[in-house]
Amino acid sequence: MTYTPRAVAGMLGIAPTTLRTWDQRYGLGPSVRTDGGHRRYEDADVDVLRRMVVLTSQGVAASAAAVLARQRPVAPSAGPRAPIDAAEALMAQHDFLDAAKRLDEPAMSGLASALLSGHGVVSAWESVFVPAMVALGELVEHTGEGVEIEHLASASVLHALRGIPRVSEPGVLAALLSCAPDEQHWLPLEALGAALSEEGCTWGNLGARVPAPALCDAAERLRPSVILVWAHRPDLAAQVPLDVLGARSDALVAVAGSGWDDVPLPASVHRPATLTEAIRLVLGRVR
Repeated sequence: MTYTPRAVAGMLGIAPTTLRTWDQRYGLGPSVRTDGGHRRYEDADVDVLRRMVVLTSQGVAASAAAVLARQRPVAPSAGPRAPIDAAEALMAQHDFLDAAKRLDEPAMSGLASALLSGHGVVSAWESVFVPAMVALGELVEHTGEGVEIEHLASASVLHALRGIPRVSEPGVLAALLSCAPDEQHWLPLEALGAALSEEGCTWGNLGARVPAPALCDAAERLRPSVILVWAHRPDLAAQVPLDVLGARSDALVAVAGSGWDDVPLPASVHRPATLTEAIRLVLGRVR
């Protein structure tokens, strides 16, 4: 099966001129040309372009997104996976940070995918990704430079996390994940979602900066088993209507992130302290 450029543009919801630009600038073109020179896209070409659309919609620069879009996610290893030991974790952090400072997206994405495939989401996240991202955040805070490094590193980890196959069975969501209003850091939610995928759970992520009415409406319509809201600052956490969420959906409500440290929580609201605790909370509710 092959597709015309117009058909592909319609499938992806982009303009034909965008498709042509990506072909000319980044080489994201069709694999087939007819005898008359007409471009025809195969399914594999469309998959690459679909990843390109997702990455650019998340704010990744087109040139970086094109590199990441071409990379096929590493398939998870079969059977149980050993956690990353301390020596390997330090080496992986060093390699990831070194690639980040070189703005080497392929190296970061490849390392992230290999860690996820070999050791699973929880071990890779807690042993490598979190320490590395904290180090990059401190670099930006102390020097005022390196924002582009931090953004590309986040995009690389996000790309690898989204390579983990998601469960697409119909039915009640195990978890609905959301950022607090005006909260822009949603990568921890993607890590939780990927870990839930490894456990065979369905989940949805509303993403960054979710207004309170929108979160409540989604909770009422989707009626998930668990609702978890992320915030990294108290002023952002204070905007979340925790008392309304559970009542609107009958879900178990949980919160995560440092923004909740000094925020009084209703007795019914749970607060997992780690990724592992959040996974156990969802699994306990579902199973």
